[in-house]
Amino acid sequence: QVQLVESGGGSVQAGGSLSLACSTDALTYKYNCLGWFRQAPGNLREGVATIYTSDGLGGPWYADDVKGRFTISRDNAKNTVYLQMNSLKFEDSATYYCVARAGGGCFSEFRASDFAYWGQGTQVTVSS
Repeated sequence: QVQLVESGGGSVQAGGSLSLACSTDALTYKYNCLGWFRQAPGNLREGVATIYTSDGLGGPWYADDVKGRFTISRDNAKNTVYLQMNSLKFEDSATYYCVARAGGGCFSEFRASDFAYWGQGTQVTVSS
């Protein structure tokens, strides 16, 4: 059974930082791409960042509106992927989901349908 468990969400003032973590049941041998999506009320889910589980394959990739502010990383030994979010804005408020796929690759198009595995989500609230 696939298990992706997010942690680290919370509330912060605009300009602040939060760090999200996603603990997985496996990393390199099971998934080839991990990432983060988010969904605000009334909006569609949108991709935030993706990263290959192995080195040397390119990336990571970021949505334009988070480039320079968010950083995705992974620790294969801990089966964990992270999202460091700095200079947070009100519009970053959303439920953030950890995602994984076992086939295909990581791309900048961030198609939600590419990712078969989703966590339950963690809430991020940024107050202006």
